[in-house]
Amino acid sequence: MFKIKKKIKFKHSENRMKNEGNVSSSILNFEKNKNLFYLLKERYNWMNNFISKDHDGIEVGAAGGFTKKFIKCKNFKISDFADHDHLDYKNIDAQKTGFEDKKFNFVISSNMIHHLPFPLKFFNEMHRILKKGGKLIIFDAYCSTTLQIVLILMKHEGFDFTKNVWSYDEPATDKDDLWSGNSAIPYLIFKDKKKFDEKLGDKFQIKYQEICECLLFLNSGGVTSKAFYIPLNSIFLKFIILLDKLLSFVAPSFFSLAYKIVLERKD
Repeated sequence: MFKIKKKIKFKHSENRMKNEGNVSSSILNFEKNKNLFYLLKERYNWMNNFISKDHDGIEVGAAGGFTKKFIKCKNFKISDFADHDHLDYKNIDAQKTGFEDKKFNFVISSNMIHHLPFPLKFFNEMHRILKKGGKLIIFDAYCSTTLQIVLILMKHEGFDFTKNVWSYDEPATDKDDLWSGNSAIPYLIFKDKKKFDEKLGDKFQIKYQEICECLLFLNSGGVTSKAFYIPLNSIFLKFIILLDKLLSFVAPSFFSLAYKIVLERKD
């Protein structure tokens, strides 16, 4: 992984994207933006391969709750560390949910891990609330060269490759700011399978891992925060999806922006 800088952080006032943290606005924009619809369809539809329709599942850090439009499961609920009306469970801290042991067949975490100050606490909590063989289904940032450039230009979130993501004491991002992000966190967790197994191998095994996404996100207009985009029809959007797959195959560490990961709970 080429690192333009080892770490960089921005103030919220420097953010060049609009509507940061405005979840209600993001829900309204989703209905109007076909580019964004195709992006989210690519982000969530694959998850159904690891879910049964009669499973009990939940998303943590759901924000706008877009997963409900794509996840095909009747017992699927959404939660966040907030009190928005569209949430099934409100004010849920993903690092300490308060749910009973072995409650869920699957948990979805979408672009949430890179906001966590203590990722290890999160994985321990997910192990506790998942049933034996349950799946932790993750979509999150992959801090490639392209993503580093985008973050530097837009000043939306920072990245810090120097953080110890396995610490219980030293936060990997600002623990007092829910919208603070360190986009290097997922890379630091999953880059080294030997290290992952050392820290979490007694709790989880990696069942699926893919590095993906590039141009489709860059021309989506953004999910919660908003930026300029060029509206495209279905033909062009499907072409971009194919082009993204090619770019992620040829040079993922340069082009790709995201991880798709499935962890299976061990007993």
